[in-house]
Amino acid sequence: MNCYEELVARGLIAQVTNEEEIKKMVNAGEATFYIGFDPTADSLHVGHFMALCLMKRLQMAGNKPIALIGGGTGMVGDPSGRTDMRQMMTPEMIDHNCECFKKQMSRFIDFSEGKALMVNNADWLLKLNYVELLREVGACFSVNNMLRAECYKQRMEKGLSFLEFNYMIMQSYDFYMLFQEYGCNMQFGGDDQWSNMLGGTELIRRKLGKDAHAMTITLLLNSEGKKMGKTQSGAVWLDPNKTSPFDFYQYWRNVADADVLKCLRMLTFLPIEQIDEMDRWEGSQLNTAKEILAYELTKLVHGEEEAQKAQTAAKALFGGQGSLENMPSYCLKAEDFIEGRIDILAILQKSGLASSRSEARRNVEQGGVSVNGTQIKDSKLSYGREDFTGDGMMVKRGKKNFMKVIVE
Repeated sequence: MNCYEELVARGLIAQVTNEEEIKKMVNAGEATFYIGFDPTADSLHVGHFMALCLMKRLQMAGNKPIALIGGGTGMVGDPSGRTDMRQMMTPEMIDHNCECFKKQMSRFIDFSEGKALMVNNADWLLKLNYVELLREVGACFSVNNMLRAECYKQRMEKGLSFLEFNYMIMQSYDFYMLFQEYGCNMQFGGDDQWSNMLGGTELIRRKLGKDAHAMTITLLLNSEGKKMGKTQSGAVWLDPNKTSPFDFYQYWRNVADADVLKCLRMLTFLPIEQIDEMDRWEGSQLNTAKEILAYELTKLVHGEEEAQKAQTAAKALFGGQGSLENMPSYCLKAEDFIEGRIDILAILQKSGLASSRSEARRNVEQGGVSVNGTQIKDSKLSYGREDFTGDGMMVKRGKKNFMKVIVE
């Protein structure tokens, strides 16, 4: 199976502007393509996974990725999929986030000489003169067409700032610059970016002639991919200091039955034939598929050693097999004890299993907390230092939140 056909088989392609030409270029390893990442945080999250895996697949087939960091567009904010205006960031915050992105992307993409590029659109967008930009590209955009774009339509009732209205022009200008400076002949983006991407293709055609070679492709289910990065407790980050390898593993281990095969196809590098065989799996076999998914993705992000540790800890915790050594832990300090005791509410709050004492009390009163396998019903229950000897205290909140609590 050639590269493009595999992308289709894995459910990654939604729309294209010229499928035959795109297929030819991708399969021949002749695509120089870009995907943009706005630095709105200091870590990528699992919602970026689809794009990162796609870049890796295309690079493995001989194509050249350009990771475009939105140091310029990040100052404006993309209105796509949002109901409110994004919080403004300082240039220092954006620069810091860009540096963090570079380190994380290097686990997926080979940035050695000639293999890939990492570019920051601040390099050209921040140098633009407003009147010159209006004269150069303003006439290439129809306001009527822009207002019909889904990313703007959904914001019109609640209010769309003129700042955000410029985002399509800035993103289009990115493709125009990448095409001229780096020979970028293809752009990939999510299904919510289609209008912005078509704007870039049209700008190249209008400015450089209709024979200019520029293609667009969108990824299937990108809006769903963004949701992958969110859980009830917040985002699932690729930075191990924000989301531990164990929690990262558990996130994927707990995907819905209906999503596990889809995630295996889109996000792992297992042979498509092997994944197709899993289509016939049912019942407990789906749990095996989830374990495979969790292990493969944890290995991809955190390395094989951390993936093995996370899997071992999960099996020990949920299956009673092996040691709990590698599961997430929290270390209580001497000052956490009052007269040699600490109550269960403080343990839940300090370990991060509850955000406050009131939330911790509700969890206990509703029967959602256990210690070393025993359900806790008394919110005033307290423990001494001697209760944390050996492997420490195993504290559980709900069905999926665990912490090994130890004492320094």
